[in-house]
Amino acid sequence: MTKYEKIMSKKQEIMKASLKLDYDQFETEGIAFDYEKMMNDAGYDFETVKAIQEDNQVGHTPLVELKQITKYARKFAKKGYGARIFLKDEALNLSGSFKARRAVISVYHAKKMGYKGVVAATSGNYGAAVAAMAARLNLKCIIVQEVFDSKDISQPEIIEKARRCEAYGAEVIQLSVGPELFYEFLNILDETKYFNASLYSPYGIKGIETLGYEIADEMLKKHNQYPDAVVITNAGGGNLTGTARGLKYHGAKKTKIIAASVDLSGLHMASDHDFNLKSFTTGHTGFGIPFSTFPDRSDVPRSAARPLRYMDRYVLMTQGSVFFITEALALLEGMERGPAGNISLAAAFSLAQEMKEDEIIVVQESEYTGAGKHFNSQISFAKDQGIRLEFKTDEKEIPGYNLVFPLSGKDVTYQEIQLDDLKRSYLKHHKDKVFTNIEYEFLKDELNTDIKKIKEMMEDINEN
Repeated sequence: MTKYEKIMSKKQEIMKASLKLDYDQFETEGIAFDYEKMMNDAGYDFETVKAIQEDNQVGHTPLVELKQITKYARKFAKKGYGARIFLKDEALNLSGSFKARRAVISVYHAKKMGYKGVVAATSGNYGAAVAAMAARLNLKCIIVQEVFDSKDISQPEIIEKARRCEAYGAEVIQLSVGPELFYEFLNILDETKYFNASLYSPYGIKGIETLGYEIADEMLKKHNQYPDAVVITNAGGGNLTGTARGLKYHGAKKTKIIAASVDLSGLHMASDHDFNLKSFTTGHTGFGIPFSTFPDRSDVPRSAARPLRYMDRYVLMTQGSVFFITEALALLEGMERGPAGNISLAAAFSLAQEMKEDEIIVVQESEYTGAGKHFNSQISFAKDQGIRLEFKTDEKEIPGYNLVFPLSGKDVTYQEIQLDDLKRSYLKHHKDKVFTNIEYEFLKDELNTDIKKIKEMMEDINEN
């Protein structure tokens, strides 16, 4: 047996040892498991999470009304329309993004459980967040990144994030794109016996619940109403799951949860050829779609990120539209923030035009920017990779071929994904399976629909 085969054969054992959370106790029958028990048994209630975050410079970020962006959106809306747009400015967290909320609980738990260090597999802001918290709590930290293609070319955004991790004292292991990432991650966990600071553990998701709660709380106190909609950038699903749970915990049960991702349709995330043809390394369909339809594809036995349980709508934005809104935020509001954090802002800008003036739409997060994360760096990199740069006339943006920039805010529009299509894709993983009553009850919650609809979908799947 090769080392690769040996490590992969004991992946469940490694993952369990690196979390010390017995996932078997949550299993019920077949594909079903007790999701709420898993979340509750993590051992951190809401007040405890809040206190840990407050003690570590995380949370209580400002909720800013984007008055100039709202005014600009209303320019393209019919009379009486154009909802007020607010932004939860998560760039002001320790480490510069909402990921600090996830990292603080995971790293705190690692310290509490006696681990000597933490490991995270991420090329995003989460790595910096884990590294920053590890530095505060005097733990070793290893961040594993996909950075290069086979020509040793790397995106400026990923290099910037690696620099940030190293600034906090983390060891950064950089890999070429491909399936070896998961193997290397497991191998490091096995050799070091460090804690798996996974994005998809209950600890990471519970850390985000405070974000949704703060949005609801501040809106109610300052504006005497809950937001009508909250737009959340969707990748692995934890951001949306935690925020939605926090909103509902406060009582904002009627607030619409709208997922937003960058449309990178046609680009394969594990492809050496496609790796550097995208201008966004997170918040895109390459993560958002597969993790919605198969959440347990993650680095834990059962993912705590279950986005289909909570989302009411899912919209896609083009890369060019997000870059446009990123510049608009700087020019109109004096706020320079990273493009990935503006995916949901671009969606909210378009969605607000369909809502009435007295309604409120909240953009759930922002992120810090820097030399490599700045949109000019990303656009220059795209040009170097042969991506065509065009302004919107009759041109359509094709991921991997061109970036199409809107001529004005009128051209910033979204594409709707039908949630039933995602739910059907989820169920296709269980084609020809006969579900028990317990499994149907699980799927009712998992897909946020009724059992009759699930049976109809399964019948259609099995016949085709």
